Amino acid sequence: MNILVINAGSSSLKYQLLDPETGVLKAKGLCERIGIDGKFTYKPAVEGKAPQNAVDIPMPTHSEAIQAVLNALVDPENGVLSSMSEIDAVGHRVVHGGESFAASALITPDMMKAVEACNPLAPLHNPANIIGINACTAVLGEDVPQVAVFDTAFHQTMPEVAYMYAIPYEYYENDKLRRYGFHGTSHRFVSARAAAMLGKPIEELKIITCHLGNGSSICAVQNGKSVDTSMGLTPLAGLPMGTRSGDMDAGVMEYIMNKYDVDMKGMMNILNKKSGVAGVSGVSSDFRDLDAADAAGNHRAALAKQMFCYDVKKYIGSYAAAMGGVDAIVFTAGVGENSPALRTEMTSGLEFMGVAPIDQEKNQLRGSEVDISGEGSQVRVLVIPTNEELMIAMDTAEIVKAL
Repeated sequence: MNILVINAGSSSLKYQLLDPETGVLKAKGLCERIGIDGKFTYKPAVEGKAPQNAVDIPMPTHSEAIQAVLNALVDPENGVLSSMSEIDAVGHRVVHGGESFAASALITPDMMKAVEACNPLAPLHNPANIIGINACTAVLGEDVPQVAVFDTAFHQTMPEVAYMYAIPYEYYENDKLRRYGFHGTSHRFVSARAAAMLGKPIEELKIITCHLGNGSSICAVQNGKSVDTSMGLTPLAGLPMGTRSGDMDAGVMEYIMNKYDVDMKGMMNILNKKSGVAGVSGVSSDFRDLDAADAAGNHRAALAKQMFCYDVKKYIGSYAAAMGGVDAIVFTAGVGENSPALRTEMTSGLEFMGVAPIDQEKNQLRGSEVDISGEGSQVRVLVIPTNEELMIAMDTAEIVKAL
């Protein structure tokens, strides 16, 4: 079975072609600068097939980008399909499903209206996701089924006590202002893999999954369901991230806006684009750059990393308390998978809750699922590479097979 996975942004489009039954990746790539000058990248995962790297291709809209993807996939010389008819379905990452979607769903006209209704909750993401869906329909036609897989869906199992904000209740009743959470596809994937690694049913486990990268979130997964997560109405909440502030006193906003004559749009730009570890360090949003600066004696770079690790550790402790214990802590995504030093820092001092110092030899391994738990640890500490695209493909295949 061949599933084309699409992750559309306002001027970009990431894609992968996967077989969800085997997990085999057949090709992947990126369409960039859509509506500008169009850069196309194609990387076939088949021996003897040549890639294309940032080739200039006119892409005035997402439809031309989708057409470029399909042309590459069926190219007689370097394609991985003999015809477009071999694409069984398309799976789309959609950021926000609001309260309408607690699971992935087949795309229909009525369903699209519900997704559009969530645009105010994710104005930078959902409109772009919708553009990607419409572009696929325009190029592939309506006979190829399409499925939306929502970042927020996994977190719809959170109890009311976890997702409500302590603001006047009418804002929830009238506007659905509440915590939704994000990275749900990743949290669902790695928690399922953690259960498999532990050899136990996920319905019997308490797992804390740490998706740590330029955007970061932590999730408490109890009995296979999300019961709390660090991001909120938007991805701005929770941990300090690459350029996002994470949780903070709203009074700080009022102070900056009044003193420096900053309007709300400018304030949100500061919190989303100029804060986080980049804002604290003054160096970069990339943790590799922070490591280099820290090694050179840059105090602010060291502080930014320490603040990040401190907040991760606090979330781990609070979610263990919320669930009444924890069986496994999982690290995933760019930072979570690739920073042994930060994993050490984020788990140090947790001996009181049964986390022994991690195995430093295993902690150096990269690129595969590995149990880095120290000897005698009552809580397993796991590193699991996330694969959101495979999760999207698997969901898409399951829904399409049921048609």
